[in-house]
Amino acid sequence: MRCLVTGATGYIGGRLAPRLIDEGHQVRCLVRDPAKLRDVPWSRSAEIARGDVLDAGSVRAACEGIDVLYYLVHSLPERGFGDVDRRAAETVAAAATDAGVRRIVYLGGLHPADAHLSKHLASRVEVGEVFLASGVPTAVLQAAVIIGSGSASFEMLRYLTERLPAMVTPRWVRNRIQPIAVRDVLRYLCESANLPPDVHRTFDIGGPDVLTYADMMRGYARVAGLKPRVLVPVRVLSPWLSAQWVNLVTPVPRSIAVPLIDSLVHEVVCAEHDIARYIPDPPDGLIGYERAVALALAKIRGAQVETRWSSAGVLPAPAEPFPTDPSWSGGTFYEDVRERRSPAPPEALWTVLRGIGGDNGWYSFPLAWAVRGWLDRLAGGVGLRRGRRSPTELYAGEALDFWRVEEIDRGRLLRLRAEMKVPGLAWLELSIRPDGAGSVYRQRAVFLPRGLAGHAYWWSVWAFHGIVFGGMVRNIVRAAEKARAVAPA
Repeated sequence: MRCLVTGATGYIGGRLAPRLIDEGHQVRCLVRDPAKLRDVPWSRSAEIARGDVLDAGSVRAACEGIDVLYYLVHSLPERGFGDVDRRAAETVAAAATDAGVRRIVYLGGLHPADAHLSKHLASRVEVGEVFLASGVPTAVLQAAVIIGSGSASFEMLRYLTERLPAMVTPRWVRNRIQPIAVRDVLRYLCESANLPPDVHRTFDIGGPDVLTYADMMRGYARVAGLKPRVLVPVRVLSPWLSAQWVNLVTPVPRSIAVPLIDSLVHEVVCAEHDIARYIPDPPDGLIGYERAVALALAKIRGAQVETRWSSAGVLPAPAEPFPTDPSWSGGTFYEDVRERRSPAPPEALWTVLRGIGGDNGWYSFPLAWAVRGWLDRLAGGVGLRRGRRSPTELYAGEALDFWRVEEIDRGRLLRLRAEMKVPGLAWLELSIRPDGAGSVYRQRAVFLPRGLAGHAYWWSVWAFHGIVFGGMVRNIVRAAEKARAVAPA
């Protein structure tokens, strides 16, 4: 069967595409930037099409010859995301109808039938209605909290529970939720490709357990081997205030935390399990909550996380490439360039560079990096706590603390683009070149200011560059030389 996956660079899409390939389907992925899938192993077995769900021409081309279209896109962090998602869904629905697509599968949000919905849930419902009105047979799968390594909801739950042994909590922690393991979500999505042509409706999907959010935190603590958590619900914490707290304590930024918590105001429990008529439960049953947590933690501890919520971050527009000389834009950009020769071979330096960030840090003045991360969180940015998906692997397009990997040439170059809140565009380029029996490490920080605030920002931090970037060069080279010295002959 020929399948089109939208959102293939995101959390669910990045896991669904390889499973469809493994099941023998022909998979085409519609992505804005194909480079973000360049290093992903399964992409070699898929057709990668450049396009945007808001661009009718590229969507029509991607839908040609497709049997099943998976819609896994939403613009949650963006301002006015409801309008954006509606227009995107209408564009995709029209293209699918014109191309004769046989089925649309959409992963939406579980919601109560008779409540005033949050903007987030209302948008997810509206997108499902657009597809159901398209005339193309559609299956809208409605899920609540998805439990899996790397999901935004799971990361929020994990960090809150691990970091806060006792906490004052909002009233919504007593609302009932029916979480579902990401493995069961993927199984439903894959099997939906084989639904009969007359199936055209929504389906509630959930795991076997109905819990409160407080129950979920206590259950996480049990599975993780933590002491019992003390939760004191109060009335004064609004969803907005709760999101600010989540922004400070967890890796999930405020822009994502606000709509997620808005949804937790509602009780989200399946009203039916009709999906089992077409996709029966596995012989050993759906995955329970605590087993789903255990599976997710095993993936995290084993450094086997496939995708993360941060995978779908969007780089600035292609019209803003990495500047290579002052004539690039007719304006000024600033740079800090440092080099250091080393007897260590390029391979030893690359081993250090590919593991930079996350738990390994940035090899200089940890307090300065931590403070910069906290300031970014306070400003509503992503901060440093996004970490990295894997301690040893990096793919183009994935998040790395408050950077994103823009370019990677293995063994030679790692270019990062800043996603922290700054008045301009910033890059950090780390490169290696052979030098006789050793190598030269070159580090280049580049800043393209935006307005007077951008220029003021650069000069306000300029005095710290010698400490931060100078120390970084020295310590990266030392780490490579130390690793070389202890390596077995």
